[in-house]
Amino acid sequence: MVKKAGILGATGSVGQRFILLLAEHPDFELSVLGASSRSAGKKYIQAVESGWKQTSQVPKAAHDIEVKECTVENFKGCDVVFSGLEAEFADTIEREFVDNGINVISNAKSYRRDPEVPLVVPTANPEHLDVFKNRKSSGKGIHVCISNCSTAGLVVPLKALQDRFGPIESIVLTTLQAVSGAGFSPGVPSMDIIDNLVPYIGSEEDKLEWEPKKILGTVNSDGTGFNNIPDDKIKISATCTRVPVTDGHTESVALKFAKSPAPSIDEVKKALEDFSNECNSKACPSAPESLIDVLDQPNRPQPRLDRERGNGYTVSVGRVREDPVFDVKFVCLSHNTVLGAAGSGILIAELLKAKNLI
Repeated sequence: MVKKAGILGATGSVGQRFILLLAEHPDFELSVLGASSRSAGKKYIQAVESGWKQTSQVPKAAHDIEVKECTVENFKGCDVVFSGLEAEFADTIEREFVDNGINVISNAKSYRRDPEVPLVVPTANPEHLDVFKNRKSSGKGIHVCISNCSTAGLVVPLKALQDRFGPIESIVLTTLQAVSGAGFSPGVPSMDIIDNLVPYIGSEEDKLEWEPKKILGTVNSDGTGFNNIPDDKIKISATCTRVPVTDGHTESVALKFAKSPAPSIDEVKKALEDFSNECNSKACPSAPESLIDVLDQPNRPQPRLDRERGNGYTVSVGRVREDPVFDVKFVCLSHNTVLGAAGSGILIAELLKAKNLI
């Protein structure tokens, strides 16, 4: 049965990507598009006339939908609502929606630290969604957060290695993040990024240093909450940089396992290549055939060549080698506006539907 979908922040960059991914989706129908009062009352094609920033045209399915204000009343008929709101608006609006029984999948950072809200990268920890099966009915809607865009590409290979070889003790990484990760307004000024690299992204390093501890943690014993990995069990040190690439976040990662001796490089590659989860086994139209592609070419992955693997859902891993300080190091690449944003939201919704939760 096709489910009715709504989008909060539909005129923004993440909202636009949600629309592209939902326009011809077999499981979801674009039903309600929400934005600010400046856009409310306009047809969507008029609301984004000068602000459409995607390489594909506005889908015809969205052209004539009248944009609504982001109120509970306007979204009451939706089975699931995808939020592309900025955090300052998501704080209040998402809570109001969930309290009124509306299911929300959010790209905002507002509730990622909330112990009741799953923080999910669907190709890494789909099992965290099962808490909604075990919680007593409260009349509230489901609330799920998508991770930070740079976290998404990191935790998929980490989960593959943790599942095969046990706990990871320490991680040091440097990101080279695309400009699309900063959004379009205000975004990164062209004179700051052309012929340049910016070695700082506000609050990004903090997210990369704590989000994996929740995502790589476990569901608790009664199946209703989460056991984050304690700070003293895994140390993560991140340096985040912005580079003149349109889409695709690249990360150079070195890690040490808690157990010794460390696995061989061939064993590490095999664990990455073999990794799969519920996305592959359930009826999820967006799930890639391969969650991780291991590339043997010494100069890969590269954003322009590899970001579209698996329609943007596959993480590419290359340069897997021994590290003289830690155990192993590699370079990983993910599509920051697909796996790292709206695409994860769509795949989460597909999982919730396959689990009969929406």
